[in-house]
Amino acid sequence: MKRLKITLSLLIVFWAVSANGITLDALLQTTMEKNPEIQKARRNLEVAAGRRLIFRSVGLPDATIGVVGGLQGGHRAGEKRTQPFGFGYGGVTQPFFNAAVPASFRRGNIEILIAEQQLNVAVVEQLQAARVAFYSAIYNRSLKGVRAEQRQRLEQNVSSQKDRYESGLTDRGVFVGAEVQTRELDPRIEATQRDYDGAILKLAEALGENLGPSATLPEPEGELKYATIDLNLDAETTAALQARPDLKLARLLVRAANEDQRIIEAAYYPIINAVVSAEYIPVSGVRRTESTGSPRRSDDIISSEIRAGGAYTWRVVDNGKTYGAVLKQRSAREINELLLHKLEADVPREMARIRHDLQAVSAKQDSLAHASSAAEKNALTVQQNLAGGVVSQYEFRLAQNALLETRSGLLTLAYQQKLALAEWDRATGRYFQFSDDTSQNVR
Repeated sequence: MKRLKITLSLLIVFWAVSANGITLDALLQTTMEKNPEIQKARRNLEVAAGRRLIFRSVGLPDATIGVVGGLQGGHRAGEKRTQPFGFGYGGVTQPFFNAAVPASFRRGNIEILIAEQQLNVAVVEQLQAARVAFYSAIYNRSLKGVRAEQRQRLEQNVSSQKDRYESGLTDRGVFVGAEVQTRELDPRIEATQRDYDGAILKLAEALGENLGPSATLPEPEGELKYATIDLNLDAETTAALQARPDLKLARLLVRAANEDQRIIEAAYYPIINAVVSAEYIPVSGVRRTESTGSPRRSDDIISSEIRAGGAYTWRVVDNGKTYGAVLKQRSAREINELLLHKLEADVPREMARIRHDLQAVSAKQDSLAHASSAAEKNALTVQQNLAGGVVSQYEFRLAQNALLETRSGLLTLAYQQKLALAEWDRATGRYFQFSDDTSQNVR
């Protein structure tokens, strides 16, 4: 029995479990169960099963049965004035030779496979969107926390400068400058709050949650932390060309177009059907008369009968209808093949780009990690010297800005790494696959 399997990357960080929030694993599982787009793709599997039956119907027997009845009136000697009459008929037609039957059966099976891969593609897209929204929410919440902490430090400086100004140890310009520096962070904090709210809304949409006035929005749990990784580009590229759902879907579309072409080309060949028909007449002695004249001795006597035989049909002259349809379908197949080749050629380039992005993040991380420690010590020293009047407000402002930029930069690099890893999992086809192989487990 076919089953869906999540194959998430081992590179995902391990999130802390909280009863009041939602972890990444819980988010992905709930998205699988409740996401509207995934549910729609699942229902399309049932539609595909119906289409497969339609494709197979060309090779299945066609049976008809009918009953004709009525009421006969009038007056004849020795007969009633009004009496009912009726008879039954039926027939069965079974294709004996039809070149379209094998291609139609294969096309019906491909229809199911296409629906399965469309489900896989929908799953990958929705899980990817949910995962990116999860990372974005944590990033903006953490970034807001960093900026709020920085504002708290600046507010302490404002309070200190106010006391110094009231004591006559400094002029009003220093106090106003400290207040302006503090208020500069307000719009940046509000911007991160708006981004966080937008990410939470996307999470709720991915989960299929109610977005009404009384809705309870999810709260992501965890933190973004940079992790050292090692990726094998060649091996992952080879696996991606085999496992990606969009590539599998593109290959199935090429196969489907090829089978459609064969179904059309079947019109060039003869069709032989086995035919069985029967008529049931509940009375005997009824004669089939000519359309004019009175009954004759030569008229046939109608009775119940069964007839069996064969029917042979072959279009020997094509007026261009079949040939034109074949050319049109061949063009569609060739377009699908070109698109498939383009997708396959883009995979190595896409994965190389993602790896280069991860390498760039790693290089920046190494430099910022050393700069962050130095900026933290410098900011603490400058703040102590500012309280003693040794350094100016401008130097304090530069030190605090440098500290904020390095801390924000480290958080941004961790966020960029998580996005790149999510993109890597999507590019390698590691999210999802529809398979009969039960030996594969969640990784």
